Amino acid sequence: MGRNRTGIMSNELKWELAKELGVDQIVAREGFGGVTSRDCGNLVKMAIMRAEQSLGNDVAKPRE
Repeated sequence: MGRNRTGIMSNELKWELAKELGVDQIVAREGFGGVTSRDCGNLVKMAIMRAEQSLGNDVAKPRE
């Protein structure tokens, strides 16, 4: 029985990060499978940094 995996990041976010990293042309031609392991790792790092910033912003806001 296979696992049912759902994506955590939206495709929109993946594309945005790929553009920032400069690998969007590779993704357009070959898909995310054509991106090197190093660049994929950098994409994940960028996504984590954004998530941490987002959490930091949420924590700083006072609750009503």
